Amino acid sequence: MAPLLNDHFSFQTPENEAVITKKIPRSEHTNKYPTWYSPDTGICRSVHAPREVPSDPFLDVVSFIFSFQHNGHSALIDSSTGNSISYREIFSMVKSVASGLHKLGISQGDVVLLVIPNSIFYPIILLGILYLGAVITTMFPQSSSAEIKKRTSDCNVRFAFTMTQKIKNFEALGIQAIGVPENTNLDLMRPMGFSSFYELISGGSDLNKRPVIRQEDTAAILFSSGTTGVSKGVMLTHRNFISTIELFVRFEASQYEYLPTENVYLAAIPMFHIYGLSIFVMGLMSLGSSIVVMSKFDVKEVVKAIDRFKVTHFPVVPPIMTTMARTAEKIGVHRFRSLKQVSCGAASLNKKTIDDFVQALPHVDFIQGYGMTESTAVGTRGYNTKNIRNYLSVGLLAPNTEAKVVDWVTRSFVPPGKTGELLLRGPGSMKGYLNNPEATMSTIDQENWLHTGDIVYFDREGYLYVVDRLKEVIKYKGFQIAPTDLEAVVITHPEVLDTAVTAAKDEECGEIPVAFVVKKPGSTLSQKDVIDYVAQQVAPYKKIRKVVFTESIPKSAAGKVLRKELGKYMPSKL
Repeated sequence: MAPLLNDHFSFQTPENEAVITKKIPRSEHTNKYPTWYSPDTGICRSVHAPREVPSDPFLDVVSFIFSFQHNGHSALIDSSTGNSISYREIFSMVKSVASGLHKLGISQGDVVLLVIPNSIFYPIILLGILYLGAVITTMFPQSSSAEIKKRTSDCNVRFAFTMTQKIKNFEALGIQAIGVPENTNLDLMRPMGFSSFYELISGGSDLNKRPVIRQEDTAAILFSSGTTGVSKGVMLTHRNFISTIELFVRFEASQYEYLPTENVYLAAIPMFHIYGLSIFVMGLMSLGSSIVVMSKFDVKEVVKAIDRFKVTHFPVVPPIMTTMARTAEKIGVHRFRSLKQVSCGAASLNKKTIDDFVQALPHVDFIQGYGMTESTAVGTRGYNTKNIRNYLSVGLLAPNTEAKVVDWVTRSFVPPGKTGELLLRGPGSMKGYLNNPEATMSTIDQENWLHTGDIVYFDREGYLYVVDRLKEVIKYKGFQIAPTDLEAVVITHPEVLDTAVTAAKDEECGEIPVAFVVKKPGSTLSQKDVIDYVAQQVAPYKKIRKVVFTESIPKSAAGKVLRKELGKYMPSKL
């Protein structure tokens, strides 16, 4: 993928489509390498100026968020009812949650689990936990009983916030839990049986003395498949989150002329995911922007919310973006006139999806971004100007962030225009994997480079393009699914002899999990049998979508499943 040196630099995408970011006069070709790249070390530096990140070792992320002065009015708005919480109220509610948890016996370092959908209460609960010095871990709201049991065991969970129908799960595990109401009207909580939550969120703060919280203390354990293998607990610190707020959300806001307090964001992506958590729960709070919260994505409700609340910014994942484009074509763009920007992350986009969206909503500034749970969402972010419209790139490196692109075989670095595995280094890099030093060392090397497992290249302007990935993780609608997690379930079926799970491309979902299954002799096992069996034991987004029966599973001499070989056996039509 070397650059074509004519009157512009052009790079080829996997679909063999030219990506032209900007015309570059021949006079600028005199330097072989751009100034942000070092041919001696292979290090790529951000083209943006460095930003100051607080150095106070005793600063916690909640205090950092609420240290900023702004004129923001409505902090959190329920999309269905219009019920809202103002910036004037929110910090006192956060402190009330911290105080209430302390009275319930939760102390610094204890792990608290959140298994709830998006809600205007989600940021308040999460920030209250962190303000106490406790640690949060989050899960998909529809996680199965088995998944909840495993998480509570892995993280030594002491307390949980959940939906009322899941409280029995925690009672069976001997863990105290509080039900979070779907109704966001505080006046109706007591009569509806949510007196415990009401008292927690509005009881006032009487913490006599807060614990000493350090930037290097663990703030969250979020689970990710990493570059390969089963899901692992990513330990993120207060410093990691402070860096994300400063280098991702606040930096991006500084690039635009309009005031952040004038922006209205729509939160339809999940807050339990690092993407939604970093933006809606933390970053925007420091800016004073309004956040309209949806409990789950519904395109009709999205249209209503954008129209009713005059939404200006909408962070999405690829399936939402596809649906948005189709909806705009059907009903016209008039219902989306307030939108200034749509940003997409969490999974790869193809050129057709981008083209369809840009054509359907031409007035919207569309950008992509790149980040990982392991980098606390810090990586790259797109930026369009009047002269440059670069929709296919995932953007420019964040300030204070370095990168290398290395050949995945020789491990030697390669220059811009050449593909290789992306390595990142910066203040967003995780503390490590929970109780897994081997995985930590294989992901973060001795020079603190985070090995992402993604195959990429930089163009001459510093824009990053994701080509493919080395890692085996399946990305279904932006959610990460570890194939080995599903294999561990499929293999327990009494009629399954062997199995392997891999991804298949899907226009609607990005990728879907496909199980290759070797049946035991004489078995009459059907595709539906396998799908139903797995569905009973995993969260809905993790379900097997297709099954391919085969006589054997391709493996290496060491017994490792050769997932790339599975593609040869994939039917042309699933």
